[in-house]
Amino acid sequence: MSDYLVRLAQQPAMRSVIKSIGLPTPQALARAEGGYAERPLEGKRALLGGAPGARMTDEVASVLAAAGSDPERADKPEPSSDVKYDALVFDATGLGEAANLSSLYDFFHPVMRRIARCGRVVVLTDLPEGEGETAAAVAARAVEGFVRSVGKEIGKLGATANLLYVERGAEARAAGPLRFFLSAHSAYVDGQPVRITSAPDMPDEIVFTQALKDKVALVTGGARGIGAATARRLAAEGAHVVCLDIPADRETLDATVAEVGGTALPLDITDEEAPRKIADFLKEKFGGVDIVVHNAGVTRDKTLANMPEHFWDMVLSINLLSILKIDEVLLGEKVMRDHGRIVCLSSIGGIAGNVGQTNYGATKAGLIGYVQAQGPKQAGRGITVNAVAPGFIETRMTAAMPFMIREAGRRMNSLSQGGTPADVAELITFLSTPGAGGVTGNVVRVCGQSLIGA
Repeated sequence: MSDYLVRLAQQPAMRSVIKSIGLPTPQALARAEGGYAERPLEGKRALLGGAPGARMTDEVASVLAAAGSDPERADKPEPSSDVKYDALVFDATGLGEAANLSSLYDFFHPVMRRIARCGRVVVLTDLPEGEGETAAAVAARAVEGFVRSVGKEIGKLGATANLLYVERGAEARAAGPLRFFLSAHSAYVDGQPVRITSAPDMPDEIVFTQALKDKVALVTGGARGIGAATARRLAAEGAHVVCLDIPADRETLDATVAEVGGTALPLDITDEEAPRKIADFLKEKFGGVDIVVHNAGVTRDKTLANMPEHFWDMVLSINLLSILKIDEVLLGEKVMRDHGRIVCLSSIGGIAGNVGQTNYGATKAGLIGYVQAQGPKQAGRGITVNAVAPGFIETRMTAAMPFMIREAGRRMNSLSQGGTPADVAELITFLSTPGAGGVTGNVVRVCGQSLIGA
């Protein structure tokens, strides 16, 4: 379902009318088409700066150059009204103490009006818990509040701001996340802190195009919606996708599989034998699996006082318990190969809660606990475990919402619009790539920086 306000806001005459009655004028987002490019920043103008003592500035410059943009460098840019930047990147590692936060002001203040439409801001800083001194930890954590606030200021441009926390010793692992967050593939990911650590083992050589060639991916709930969009993106990067969905959706499942050149697995994941059947299927057909996307899920909404027990049991079984059981077999029997990827679909509902969704909120919060605990446990094999938490995404379900509720969901974020299933698929795909090997135990929202939740 298209967003009428986004369409109208692109017409100058209508934009003025919309503004005059106090409605937001959302910018049409520049979304990527197709797979990852070798030089995603080709033709883009970037400005790079760093705090005094920053340790990653030269490395970041090399990443930007390899991605197609030879960045201008300035720790204190000169104000100018005639130059627009597609990307502002600031290295805030090594701040040391809160007084050095002034370097953020010095870099960003002169250029905030020079951010291009659908531009990108990425800041890198230290992992607070990795800093031995209290003063350094305070400074590192303060950067997050700064980045989130910048995101809210530039959202009207369709621009985003995100933060990379980089553990000392993991600097080389920032290349993949930098490329993703500076590209059009991250159009609806905004205001997010992502932690990059040295814990997971990574291959020596990382490729960024056709990065999933010869990989096997399992996507549950793969017949339609976010699952089908994910299957398309994974296939576009070279993966062979096994789409799993309930037998009742076999016709739709077969159509999706035919589109992506994948394999259908009609199965109910709540079946007691489902984990065994999935593991045996993947071993017999492919010798194992490299990527598992736990997308299947349901809602059965009622306030707790009115919720029948079978609503509670169904949501718990599909959204959480089945995932734990499937992974127990895939990981325990090493059906999941080394350097594999597990991505779970959580939700803002699991972060902030929602009226009538005690069952749903519990399961989606449970998945957050799962990835945070499981990520470090699988790091020795190079396996990463992360969660994606969508916000308001334009689907059949949201199209059926009452008008005012749907409008509130769309507008209550920094970009003043809903996302698409493809936006969620983009983040899932990035987390599935070798370049995301330093990212594990993270929960990353695809919500346009929603005002709801953390």
